[in-house]
Amino acid sequence: MDKKQFLQYSWKPDSCNLPRFDGVNFLGKLKGKKIMFVGDSLSLNMWESLACMVQASVPNSKTTYVRRDPLSFDYGVTLYMYRTPYLVDIVRETVGAVLNLGSINGGNAWKGMDLLIFNTWHWWTHKGQSQAWDYIRDGSEVYEDMDRLVAFNKGLTTWANWVDNNVDPNITKVFFQGISPTHYEGREWNQPNKNCNGELEPLSGPTYPAGAPPAAAVVNKVLGTMKNPVYLLDITTLSQLRKDAHPSTYGGLSGNDCSHWCLPGLPDTWNHLLYAALFM
Repeated sequence: MDKKQFLQYSWKPDSCNLPRFDGVNFLGKLKGKKIMFVGDSLSLNMWESLACMVQASVPNSKTTYVRRDPLSFDYGVTLYMYRTPYLVDIVRETVGAVLNLGSINGGNAWKGMDLLIFNTWHWWTHKGQSQAWDYIRDGSEVYEDMDRLVAFNKGLTTWANWVDNNVDPNITKVFFQGISPTHYEGREWNQPNKNCNGELEPLSGPTYPAGAPPAAAVVNKVLGTMKNPVYLLDITTLSQLRKDAHPSTYGGLSGNDCSHWCLPGLPDTWNHLLYAALFM
């Protein structure tokens, strides 16, 4: 098996050309700026990709990384990664760990950034032992569970209100990373009983057979209600076509990971979109 086969493919838009990622230009135009990715492990995927792309462009620059600290380049650009899978808070109450759909106290750490890239959804679907909370709080009511899309909408609305009330758009640019798809269900691309494991080629065509995930509609709805401008990096469809780009095929580990992405790989395309959105 050619372990680099997934690198043979790149995404190109139909009606325009994506600019080549220029790390020197990126650092020069963002000199002295603070960039923070906020979200789950898919945010980490994108953060790691951007860090590698920039470092590859300026291999002789001084780069500083201390575990749990941001990554700093000698251009004065600092890349932060803030892990928070739901954006809203999980708090300890007498009943146990509670996902509070109306609480976002963690947002204090996001203030003072020049560029914020948010992401959430992956963990909202987790159940059983992989679920990070025991109960959900919605206002004064506490529930054992609720429709996850409803909960996601409520939590994302809390985040949107936080951005509107705490971010000055004249100082800070805000992006939402978009919904990163999974490939656990082959029926979504008309191959029942399959998943991403062993897939070596992407899907062809401009659309995904199963259509957009419902969470994408929630994101669009919430962003449409905001008074502050938030730029959606709409990575969903182009990522849905890349059933071949997950670690399950190449990682050599037990179990299937059809959620995250190989690096180098698809998250580099996400950062090409970020670069284009910033500088085109």
